[in-house]
Amino acid sequence: MLVLFFLSKSLTAQTISNRDADSLISKTYTYLDDKIYENKNDSLKASPYLYAYLHKAKKEKNLEETVNAYQNLLHQSPMNLRLKYADSMVQTAVKSRSNELIGSAQLSKGIVYYSQKNFVKAYDYYIKANENISKTENDYLIYKTKYHIAQIKFYLGFYDEAISLFNDCIEYFKKNQARPYLNSLHSLGVCYNMTGDYSKCSETNALGIKECERLNIPEMELFFKHSEGINQYFLNNYHTSIELLQEVMPQLNSMTEFANESIANFYIGKNYWKLLQPAKAVPYFKKVEKVFIEKGYIRPDLREVFELMIKYYKKENNLKSQLYYIDQLLKADSILIDTNKYLMGKIHKEYDTKEIMLEKEKIQKQLILQKYYDVILIGIVVILFSAVLLGTFNHFENKKRNKLKYDALLEKIEKKKVQKHIPERFQISDISEDAVQSILRQLEKFEKDRKFLDKDLTLGSLTAAFNSNSKYLSKVIYSFREKGFVDYINDLKIDYLIDLLRNSKLHRNYTISSLGEEAGFSSTPRFTNAFQSRAGISVSYFIKQLKKDNP
Repeated sequence: MLVLFFLSKSLTAQTISNRDADSLISKTYTYLDDKIYENKNDSLKASPYLYAYLHKAKKEKNLEETVNAYQNLLHQSPMNLRLKYADSMVQTAVKSRSNELIGSAQLSKGIVYYSQKNFVKAYDYYIKANENISKTENDYLIYKTKYHIAQIKFYLGFYDEAISLFNDCIEYFKKNQARPYLNSLHSLGVCYNMTGDYSKCSETNALGIKECERLNIPEMELFFKHSEGINQYFLNNYHTSIELLQEVMPQLNSMTEFANESIANFYIGKNYWKLLQPAKAVPYFKKVEKVFIEKGYIRPDLREVFELMIKYYKKENNLKSQLYYIDQLLKADSILIDTNKYLMGKIHKEYDTKEIMLEKEKIQKQLILQKYYDVILIGIVVILFSAVLLGTFNHFENKKRNKLKYDALLEKIEKKKVQKHIPERFQISDISEDAVQSILRQLEKFEKDRKFLDKDLTLGSLTAAFNSNSKYLSKVIYSFREKGFVDYINDLKIDYLIDLLRNSKLHRNYTISSLGEEAGFSSTPRFTNAFQSRAGISVSYFIKQLKKDNP
């Protein structure tokens, strides 16, 4: 139902639209032209009148009015459609064989190319237009063509020729063409600036602003202020220049006035650069670069943006950005050389192509070297990080293992207290039963009396004390204590010390060497090794854990 509803509405609207178009075709060209002008700022409202004008002219096979219809459409259309209507103008005008109409259409097409910053094609069509219009007596078209040729002369740097042409245009347009008069006056002021006659530039801009007020065309004032803002830069009045340019910036339409916007950004940046504030200049330079990338707009003085950006990033030691702006400078020069061969030979260039290429090659080598060092540095960082990571992991793993060993040690000690040691009774082949039992009894008394704490204790001294022989004593210890003599004595010492530390908070504050002496060790290293071997953990860890468990 919704689809049917909208379809019916669409068909009804189309019927109404066709009916309106048919009724508008019956109107006069003057009526339609007035309506188009009345709605010049609203293309949607102007649209019925624009197309009615075109259909009426085509229906009547009126070539002159058809050209006018296409021109009206051109003025109301977005930039990307204007060339299409300009082509239609020229094709229709050629059929008329009228020099005036053909020249006018060619001029319009040249103006479209100029607005797209395609100055080579614009100049070609201005010359074609001039050839046709010069054969007529239409002074307005003659001076209009002269004005646009002067604009190209200005762009190419032939300022003296442009000044002469603009003065001719000013004299003619001042009488009865207000906007062309102001446009010519503005362009003349810009030319004076380019020739270095800054006082005449300021005079012309002041006159332009005054004339805007007299002629009641206030919207033109911003172009004279824009021009004066640039002129103040050359007069070294940097703060005044910034104020004027920032005042007009919001009024510049980025779609139609992107060139003036780009130029304003360039000179605001240059002002900050002169005021030794490069960090403030860079954002404005980047806006100029953005227009260059998006619109392909560049002119000889604007190329300095890339030179200044190279300088800025050179000072910042940013090789990648230097290389990037070297490439942008090469691109800009490539475009400028194609369209400004004469002017490019005249302007001062801090970097010529040969120097740029040498600088580029140098930076590329530095980047390769920097990349090589970066790889080495990253490798070292990765190795160190891995080592730290592994060390941390091992630390926590050791801590975990030590805790398990600590708990197992305490558990073993508790079990030993509960279990009573009963000597196993079995024969040692080469020792009599009585001799074995005698040695065992003496060992029990030796252990009970803590004789093992004697520092000078040896197998020989203990054998003598037991009135036995070393062979028998070693065999009994090995068979009934399941270890060699040295380990047997060391383990007794360590077990004693462990028990001492568990029951005496005072001893937990002893030094490692003092504890070793307390246990009867002849040196600290022997003590620590014996403790590690018996307990599976270090003395310091055992004491630390004891303090933690029993504060």
